[in-house]
Amino acid sequence: MGLVHLDTDLGSDTDDLCALAMLLGWPEVAVTGVTTCTDPGGLRAGMTAYALELAGRAEVPLAAGAEGTLAPPMVPFELPDYWPEPIVPRPSPPGAALDLLADSVEGGATVVAVGPWTNLALLEAARPGLLGRARVVVMGGHVPAAGPGLPSWGADQDFNIQQDHQAARAVLEACDPVVVPLSATAQVHLRAADLPRLRAAGPLGALLADQAEAHARDHGTLELGRAWPGLPDDLLNFQHDPLACAVALGWEGARVEEVPVRLAVGGGRLRMTEAAGARPLRVVTAVDGPAFADAWLAAAERAAAAGRP
Repeated sequence: MGLVHLDTDLGSDTDDLCALAMLLGWPEVAVTGVTTCTDPGGLRAGMTAYALELAGRAEVPLAAGAEGTLAPPMVPFELPDYWPEPIVPRPSPPGAALDLLADSVEGGATVVAVGPWTNLALLEAARPGLLGRARVVVMGGHVPAAGPGLPSWGADQDFNIQQDHQAARAVLEACDPVVVPLSATAQVHLRAADLPRLRAAGPLGALLADQAEAHARDHGTLELGRAWPGLPDDLLNFQHDPLACAVALGWEGARVEEVPVRLAVGGGRLRMTEAAGARPLRVVTAVDGPAFADAWLAAAERAAAAGRP
């Protein structure tokens, strides 16, 4: 049985909900806890609790974490109203998220961070050395460059790192995570062709489908997909966070290599540059996109079916 802890900013980009569904439906995996970050008043935790209820998994431990960031955020927090009914915030006592994270680490879980890495940096500050002993997978990073036919995203588009670049640097210096960069996540997609299967799977699947359509409408991803030859014409969203979760679960369709990366802070950004002689980071450099799409959709269907009334 694999153990995994999800640290997430669920409620902004809809791929966080896709990541949670994937973990809930992945065979032989136990979710030891979910912590939310950049979560003013516990609203993200309330959204997460709503999704867990839909999946019939209200027993999963959940705690609202950091309300803000260590460094000034790159953009204001956004929590679009993509929910079918009002969400009740679920704040937690101070320190509850760090305690839950620590319990997961000490219990042998892999921590996968799919939002800004603030909670992980705070855990290291509160319990020095604990993060360095943990198995950690982080979504974010802008090396290596994307392949042909895909958007060329750099530091200014690297949201998870730049939303709290101070926390990101602290995490990269405190442990040896597997980094799942934008060049890898650009290769995995949620498509309009997936929606009928999601809607047929149960209430959680219907919510995933509705949020994907709303995200695509608000962010113009169909137009983006048609503008780049390496993207599908029916693109609704990139599966940034689910791919990081798959890597944390040991999915064999991702290749991890050591890449020498120099870190430098300037202009409110943490910049990553490939440089000979720099400290090597373990980075996902290749992905089997079609195999991932099949694995994610099957897991999401299982999670949604388990929550049928």
